[in-house]
Amino acid sequence: MRGTGQTSSLTDRTNAAIANAMSGRKRGLMTPLLFAGPAVIASIAYMDPGNFATNIQAGSRYGYALLWVVVMANMIAMLFQALSARLGIVTNRNLAEMCRDQFSRPVVWGMWVGSEIAAMATDLAEFLGGALALSLLFHMPLLAGMGITALVTYGLLMVEKRGFRPVELMIGGLVAVIALCYLVEMFIAQVDWAAAGLGMVTPQLPDAQALTIAVGIIGATVMPHAIFLHSGLTQHRTHARNPGERRTLLRFSNIEVVIALTLAGLVNIAMVIMAASAFHAGHSDVSEIETAYHTLTPLLGAGAAGFFLLSLIASGISSSVVGTMAGQMIMQGFVGFRIPVWLRRLVTMIPAFIVVAMGVNATDALVYSQVVLSLALPAPMIALVIFTSRRDIMGEFVNSRLTVVTSIIGTVVIVALNIILLLQTFGVNIPGLE
Repeated sequence: MRGTGQTSSLTDRTNAAIANAMSGRKRGLMTPLLFAGPAVIASIAYMDPGNFATNIQAGSRYGYALLWVVVMANMIAMLFQALSARLGIVTNRNLAEMCRDQFSRPVVWGMWVGSEIAAMATDLAEFLGGALALSLLFHMPLLAGMGITALVTYGLLMVEKRGFRPVELMIGGLVAVIALCYLVEMFIAQVDWAAAGLGMVTPQLPDAQALTIAVGIIGATVMPHAIFLHSGLTQHRTHARNPGERRTLLRFSNIEVVIALTLAGLVNIAMVIMAASAFHAGHSDVSEIETAYHTLTPLLGAGAAGFFLLSLIASGISSSVVGTMAGQMIMQGFVGFRIPVWLRRLVTMIPAFIVVAMGVNATDALVYSQVVLSLALPAPMIALVIFTSRRDIMGEFVNSRLTVVTSIIGTVVIVALNIILLLQTFGVNIPGLE
């Protein structure tokens, strides 16, 4: 991504500084920040409006009991985002391109169609989140909020033409807004920190409904488009000229993944803690974003409710931007062509407008969008494990045996739990889980 003018020079200066750092000519405490960006952008997928819906349900109904699920889901997410970044850095190819090169045409077309459906489901969640927050904050119709969200998102997408660094800084700023909002919420809410700490490390499922919510949390955490996107973000950002520089890029990439996904995990933990502290004792039936907002005002004050909506707006807009970037990358990787950004936005957001125009409950639509995403999730996870475990593709950077085993276990866990989620969503009774 190249452009002209002052903003483009920011990307050029960043590239030059990274080259100096990899050659050893630039050192210092700020050096790791030069390599930061791809994981920050990908981390938005773990703080999107779908997470708001599942985390509110977990905290309001079960207090701090399901915090361990958030921790586990985030650890699995770290592994797969690190693998995705590794694929892009080592091969200079993104996951969609690798699928096109390595798989048969029917498989490639099937994966592309599945990914496009997932992109529409992702847009549904993201548009609804931002639009719902605007609707509640300014008392406007939901469709009007969606229109504003679409316009703002398109405007922010124009920044991509000016290079990777402005995009990274813009998304990083929105991540900071979300994180700061929930930091403020933690000071406002009356948190039982001992119980919260215990909930993070003590696996428990109080009842069958808790299992459903736990699976929903996991299903809303590891996103298909984030797995595709991360490999593309590292693919063209900085080219390593030798194995030593490649190892340097991988080291900084892994550090960034840990930091960015830890921040995303802390935001999700804060969502559950806020819901547990505010709703669990006397409002455990709170399960919708609108209800959460209206209940927060009398319980914790207008400030807490306002920060809640501000974080939801930042989440919806930023995740919509990132979702469009991922959609472009996926289309180009699978079928080899790009379409104008405005057309890309139009195609994926039309279903969201149709759903709202039909009068479907916004939170229900968010939950069902996560079900659609869960259907599309296994394919990129399995493909990523296969590619990063092949020495003919990765060379000396092939996965270690421990990484292979861990990634296979993570894939099996995610796929199995998503199957349970789908079965329960469609009313299939599973022995022992009624």
